[in-house]
Amino acid sequence: MPIITDTGFAPDDSPALVALDTLADGGEGVSLDMPLDADPEAVAPHFNRLDLIVIPFPNFGDGRGFSLARRLRNLGYRGRLRASGHVITDQYAFARFCGFDEVQISDEQAERQPEPLWLDAKDRAVPPFLKRKAMGWT
Repeated sequence: MPIITDTGFAPDDSPALVALDTLADGGEGVSLDMPLDADPEAVAPHFNRLDLIVIPFPNFGDGRGFSLARRLRNLGYRGRLRASGHVITDQYAFARFCGFDEVQISDEQAERQPEPLWLDAKDRAVPPFLKRKAMGWT
């Protein structure tokens, strides 16, 4: 499953993910598999130990991951933040705006949406109404 960054496709170099309920048992350099219903404020005390937080996208129409990423960044998380699952090229610029550093997609999706499409998508403007929504403005 390729990882997409602003420089293109890359292999997954992250350590094994830990579940939220085992986070307290981990040491430094932890990669967290964060469920969409998790409270970011409960994770905040562990930010200094986390190298990566992975947020799932069960389908491309489910925008909870964008909100969760924004909340984590607003709480001060500065490590790598990855969207994993059904994110499409049209959502890539908005994902970056919300705080994601990278996106992980399936091999099948990478065949349908090859690297050049993702590289073009990084330069797309995020519509103002999406920026306002992400920032919590009405």
